[in-house]
Parts: sequence; C-alpha cells; structure tokens
Amino acid sequence: MTRPLINAAGIDREMTDGEYAEWQALTADIQAQTAAAEQAAADKAAAAASGRAKLAALGLTDDEINALLGA
Repeated sequence: MTRPLINAAGIDREMTDGEYAEWQALTADIQAQTAAAEQAAADKAAAAASGRAKLAALGLTDDEINALLGA
C-alpha cells in the first residue's frame, strides 16, 4: 500500500513510519469527533421533537409552543 505524500522542503515524498502512524491516529480521532458531534446533534433534535410532542399532547397549539420555546 502506498502512503500519502508529504511535501518537505519542496520535495514530495511518502510519509515515514512515524508520520504515517501519527496521520492515522489523527484521522481516527477526527472521525470519532465527527461521529460524536453528529450523534449529539441527533440527540438534541430528538429531545426537541419529544418536548414539542409532549407540549402538543397537553393541548398547546403550535403558536403557543413556539412562544414558550422562543421559536
């Protein structure tokens, strides 16, 4: 497998073992952070929808719910 290229002092070359290992670790970390942020956004949207549904079940209108939530 070829490794990603790196430009050092104007010369393109393959990453060394250490550079490649660091690059793989950083890439995995970025993917994990992205997945966590996406999950947090999905959880927040689900909580908002659940809250709206509960307010609607109490008999509040959409206008009243929006006024309560500042939407």
